[in-house]
Amino acid sequence: MDEDSRYEAVRSRDGRFDGEFFFGVATTGIYCRPSCPAVTPKRRNVRFFMTAAAAQGSGFRACRRCRPDAVPGSAEWNVRADVVGRAMRLIGDGVVDREGVAGLAVRLGYSARQVQRQLTAELGAGPVALARAQRAHTARVLVQTTDLPITEIAFASGFASVRQFNDTIRAVYASTPSELRTNAPQPPAKSLAKEPDSAPADGAGPTAEPSAGIPLRLAHRGPYQSAAVFDLLQREAVPGIEEVTGIPGRRTYRRTLRLPYGTGIVAVDERPGTLKGVPRPHTGGWLDARLHLTDHRDLTTAVQRLRRLFDLDADPYAVDERLGADPRLGPLVAARPGLRSPGAADPEELAVRALVGRAESERLVRRHGRTLDVPSGSLTHLFPEPSVLAEAATGDTPVAPDEPAPGNALAGLVAALADGTVRLDVGADRDDAQAALVALPCMDAATVAVIRARALGDPDVAPPGADIPDAWRPWRSYAVQHLLAAGELESP
Repeated sequence: MDEDSRYEAVRSRDGRFDGEFFFGVATTGIYCRPSCPAVTPKRRNVRFFMTAAAAQGSGFRACRRCRPDAVPGSAEWNVRADVVGRAMRLIGDGVVDREGVAGLAVRLGYSARQVQRQLTAELGAGPVALARAQRAHTARVLVQTTDLPITEIAFASGFASVRQFNDTIRAVYASTPSELRTNAPQPPAKSLAKEPDSAPADGAGPTAEPSAGIPLRLAHRGPYQSAAVFDLLQREAVPGIEEVTGIPGRRTYRRTLRLPYGTGIVAVDERPGTLKGVPRPHTGGWLDARLHLTDHRDLTTAVQRLRRLFDLDADPYAVDERLGADPRLGPLVAARPGLRSPGAADPEELAVRALVGRAESERLVRRHGRTLDVPSGSLTHLFPEPSVLAEAATGDTPVAPDEPAPGNALAGLVAALADGTVRLDVGADRDDAQAALVALPCMDAATVAVIRARALGDPDVAPPGADIPDAWRPWRSYAVQHLLAAGELESP
């Protein structure tokens, strides 16, 4: 889009572009999302930015009305496999906060200077600024949805000092942390199932009592077929680490999470309104979620992993426009607009599960999974780490080349994941990961395709042997979901 096209999107308050770009108003010093309901500023006063961090770096503060810091993420970062796309996924996962710019650069295979130069040239902000903007959003969520002391929130959000935290909050929100807490949105009196006037944002307001965990709204753009996603999660749920309860249209998905600083339990509610069809044009919606964390520093990482699992940063307009024009897929897209291609909350876990299946995964959880310090109902374990499975494989899993799959394949996979021969984190190069997977003993092409689509989040994967033409590029993973939903393709 050129700047004139962006201004037309702003003038029409087009929610399709929320998160794709931001605009600042020179006369007010405020930056907004395209769908902001405020009076449209004059064209000569508008400045456009690719990221919220770039707007903040230019001296603009976040609009209190549309909360542009918390829109759905740009779909571009999920699609792109270049260094900028990989860097944005890693920053979203909290790598800069945990490992610094040097750690980010090592994961990308570039020097810190090269990473800084590429991100600044394309996005108008370097990795430190991008991470700072993310920390500010995490802090706002904690301030407005929990009763944690402000000092604890400062460090939980990733800030190095309380002073740095206070200065950033004032610069981004033109408020002190205490003022943010005082002015926090109040819980609605009635159910949140009512369709919104515009897409709310992650952490837009409390959806449960603080004792029930950190309440969040996981925003998405456009229509969202929640039934198909929850159907898939219910079919795949592994007892001990996952469960789906409730009736269709009002189900809750719960699972355990292994996170960098601790563990978590998440509950995500199916949104009944999405079963009725497409929301009003150019709007989005959200999924209600609650996070129980043993360490609040994991909030940003946990939210990003949920967004990937539920494919919340996708651009359904671009996908449906391309696939809907195909004679074969057109009726399927019309029947299920906004169908998503689910990812994974834990890529390494997904790889193991894709290889051995649900029943064997349950056995692995029982035998080798770590028991939660405080179980939550039927959620009692974490899925075992590759290093634990690799050590166990030397004793009770076939490892010799002449042994049959899946035992031999599992031993090879977990050993490769444990020693880094295969990387499946959000910053991994997808082609390199696929080549490493194919080289493992007894690893079949169909399993590799599932891992690439789900664990690596590739939107353009076709199962081997399936009738998936190249004309459906770059959205073949979504085409596969439509064929599966219509019963024209068997589940892998």
